[in-house]
Amino acid sequence: MRRPAGPPPRADAPFLFREMTIEDLDRVMEIELEAFAHPWSAELFRRELGHAWSTILIAGEARPAAEARRAPVLGFVIYWLVHDELHVLNVAVAPEERRRGVARALLEEMTQRGRLAGAVLATLEVRRSNRPAIALYESLGYRQVGVRPNYYVDEGEDAIIMNADL
Repeated sequence: MRRPAGPPPRADAPFLFREMTIEDLDRVMEIELEAFAHPWSAELFRRELGHAWSTILIAGEARPAAEARRAPVLGFVIYWLVHDELHVLNVAVAPEERRRGVARALLEEMTQRGRLAGAVLATLEVRRSNRPAIALYESLGYRQVGVRPNYYVDEGEDAIIMNADL
């Protein structure tokens, strides 16, 4: 079963959203490598592109429709849609594009697409030390519902489990 297409872009939206293609992999990997001490491999991204339940949504600068495919990738979110639940796996924004609302816009777009597909709940794990991300998630309606001890085994760091009703 293929995912339904996303909603039409808003005229006032500062970013354009589209699903990642293999042609985006090099830029997405640049962002991933800059964002995380333990980044995903290119092979993991390739696998996610092949799963019907997985979406890698990318954000680019809003440009006229004719140029939309060439808009540079600013950030991405990877999420699964399983039955009526969204599960966020990864969110990253290029360092030079941070503090512009890219991550917030990606998560809002993901939520809108999830609702259209029948999702009623979103879940994620976030490092206990990642206060900026936790604050962003809380501002989007996520609440802390649990802890996964030692989830990030390389550092021995706990993950905070967060949920949001959609």
